[in-house]
Amino acid sequence: WIPVVGLEIHAQISSKSKLFSGSQVQFAAPPNSLVSFFDASLPGTLPVLNRRCVEAAVMTGLALNCSINKKSLFDRKHYFYADLPAGYQITQQRVPIAVNGSLSYSLCIDNKMSQMVTKTVRIKQIQLEQDSGKSLHDDTRSQTLVDLNRAGVGLMEVVMEPDMCCGEEAAAAVRELQLILQTLGSSQAVMAEGQLRVDANVSVHHPGEPYGVRTEVKNINSIRFLAKAVDYEIQRQIEELENGGTILNETRAFDSKLGCTVPMRDKEGKQDYRFMPEPNLPPLILYDAKSLPANMNHQQVINIDWIHERLPDLPSVKREKLVEQYGILPEHSFTLLNEDGLAEFFESVVKQTQMKPKKVIGWILNDLLSYLKQHSLTVKESPVSSFVLADLLNLLEKKEISSTAAKQVLAELWKGEGKTPLEIVKVQKLELLQDQKELEQICQAVIDGQENEVMAIKAGNQKVLNKLIGLVQRKTQGRSNPVLVKQLLEKKLSE
Repeated sequence: WIPVVGLEIHAQISSKSKLFSGSQVQFAAPPNSLVSFFDASLPGTLPVLNRRCVEAAVMTGLALNCSINKKSLFDRKHYFYADLPAGYQITQQRVPIAVNGSLSYSLCIDNKMSQMVTKTVRIKQIQLEQDSGKSLHDDTRSQTLVDLNRAGVGLMEVVMEPDMCCGEEAAAAVRELQLILQTLGSSQAVMAEGQLRVDANVSVHHPGEPYGVRTEVKNINSIRFLAKAVDYEIQRQIEELENGGTILNETRAFDSKLGCTVPMRDKEGKQDYRFMPEPNLPPLILYDAKSLPANMNHQQVINIDWIHERLPDLPSVKREKLVEQYGILPEHSFTLLNEDGLAEFFESVVKQTQMKPKKVIGWILNDLLSYLKQHSLTVKESPVSSFVLADLLNLLEKKEISSTAAKQVLAELWKGEGKTPLEIVKVQKLELLQDQKELEQICQAVIDGQENEVMAIKAGNQKVLNKLIGLVQRKTQGRSNPVLVKQLLEKKLSE
């Protein structure tokens, strides 16, 4: 079986006001507190297009290698639902703002970070449209309440071609899109707040045969759930067909508690949205440097070239720069960018420490990141600042403490008691033993107490030496330099 996956992604545009009205956009505001007459669809109200939303869509289109249509049109899409007061949504059905783009994303093979493959998904179009309100179903009172705060909020719908074949690919593509949107500032793309919602179209077919009947899994609100929903749906369809059943062209929802998709409504009776041109909005005309009229007021037009020149470095370029500048592994650059604020944290530590970036990355990815994950904290919430971590790594680099001691200090710093690394080292007596005579005596005592190990080493088993180094480390409570200990032990064993 060959699975086919295509995605439709709704990204909420990062803008202070809505797409066609001056109402404020704010998450979790009191119900119905941000609704203008236009949002509530009072007769006689007219839409006024928000410039910021158009610029965000152009910026996103350029970042995704799309052609920007200099003339795009608005349409009405009719459907009747409690949270859509007008009975239609204003969207761009016939001529959207951007078409024919592509998005490259990378994913690991067999969960191995060191083996990454880059794939590309084609982007059919990006269209501007307004969001609907929110229906809240109160089962205890058996009533539905409607909150129109979200009605009319600007969305970009990114339609991807069916170029993917599994949940992991879909998740990697959406994660890359999310990073691009956040880098551009065109959407905050926080899935937990509904700023990025994904619909997945899934079908399966045999090689050489036409595509199978597809189902649509609606409103997936996390990247992890997206991967699970797509993989579950592929498996479900294969089992259904192998057991002689048929796949219905239906809309399904993903139940994250049960880990499966469940039917919502069928699409057999194709809904007629009765698309028609939006009579209250003229065509949206954009310009570039060539077509810009000389006497035009710049405040009243949007110049595609001007936006293009101001695009920031996209995640793929940032990764390349990190690899080039610091000599880190490509897979490490992915981890640095995937965690919000981690790349900046890493660069800040590198600037403030004498330690080589290749060693710094180990401390950040293995130690700091695992602490943050354990306590469900973001990089910005870390009790250990980049300045403090740099301080600690400088002590290690100057050979004032061992790496074992550095890990102990980091554990103390994590408590957030405001002590500096040096204060913790002094209080806990974690400085490296500088007295070589004392260290030699400890090494000798370990050798004397481990006859079997000594015989094994003399017989050629060098691995056993690590055990002796560990014992010296334990006796000195991690205050000995392992490299020096190894040299002293080798010297004594060869005497």
